[in-house]
Amino acid sequence: MLFKNATIYTMEQDPFVGDFKIDKGVFTEIGKDLTANEGEDVQDLNGLYVFPGLVESHCHLGMEETAIRFEGNDVNEITDPITPNMRGIDGCNPMDETVELALKGGVTTVAAGPGSANVLGGTFFAYKTKGNCIDEMSIQNPLAMKAAFGENPKRCYQGKKIDTRMQISALLRETLAKTKEYMLKKESGKDVDYDQKLEAMIPVIKKELPLKCHAHRADDILTVIRIAKEYDIEVTLDHATDARCIVEQIKESGYPCICGPSFGHKTKFELKSKSFKTPGVLNKAGILVSITTDSPVIPEQYLSLCAALAAKEGMDEYEAIKAITINPAKILKLDNRVGSIKAGKDADFIICTKNILDTQNEIQSVYIDGKKAV
Repeated sequence: MLFKNATIYTMEQDPFVGDFKIDKGVFTEIGKDLTANEGEDVQDLNGLYVFPGLVESHCHLGMEETAIRFEGNDVNEITDPITPNMRGIDGCNPMDETVELALKGGVTTVAAGPGSANVLGGTFFAYKTKGNCIDEMSIQNPLAMKAAFGENPKRCYQGKKIDTRMQISALLRETLAKTKEYMLKKESGKDVDYDQKLEAMIPVIKKELPLKCHAHRADDILTVIRIAKEYDIEVTLDHATDARCIVEQIKESGYPCICGPSFGHKTKFELKSKSFKTPGVLNKAGILVSITTDSPVIPEQYLSLCAALAAKEGMDEYEAIKAITINPAKILKLDNRVGSIKAGKDADFIICTKNILDTQNEIQSVYIDGKKAV
């Protein structure tokens, strides 16, 4: 299929008016004055804009259902602060209304998983937002291991297993050390009793999975960096609310930041510095940054609005679009498939009447894997 005469934001080059082709679920050609093959379907998009499908780097979409209470809330297993054996895919209902609304908002790929009640909460996974079977929609599982620092674990286990940030760090270190010992014994051929939690952590020790670290306050962000260096593991800095006051330390660490959610009330102390200015400051410092809704904190369909508000607060407009397309794809290590319009990548794209950051924009169509989904 050939699409012609659109203003195309490939996220691989500057926007231009041109054409692109898709076949068998992938982009095959992008350029100007492309010629249709005999019998090929041609759509003229004159006056319209095309963007890659939006990518959400941190959310709980489908895991905390809409218009329902505990019956549809499968985000946090608040029975033990160490639950790395939980799998986000087992708590996701893709037929919840929120997933369809995300799709209509142009969000085609999301990273979803457990919340931040536990020091180790379980695995995130990535899925496309069209379908009724999460196994068929999933494109990578597992994707990352959730970890949490700061107020949430303290609040959930106050007076029981956690009272201080010191204990959060101690529990994490203990689990990392036990996992390394367990792994080395297995690899040396020794008999070891099966441990589901430590098995789940082995990919973290092997640097096959990053720790996806919920950290708002500066001291918590620096604790993440400290522990990551101690144990030589990969991490992402999720939320990074206080990141503006430790920009140099974050840049030196080399770890990417997933910023947000920045819309709404400051519902707890560690959010007192939250601002849509943060993504732009980090981007200007050369830090790889994406923008998150943390859905359902902000409804997923407003991901582009969050990027628009970041642009309003000083982030370069093009960089703000990158922060909801190619940047999250890079952070999630899914950029070989999604996040930009490039030959060989999944044909996920949205057709708009205006720039995606324009609040008056209307999304006319959404395609996933080359098929019209909206």
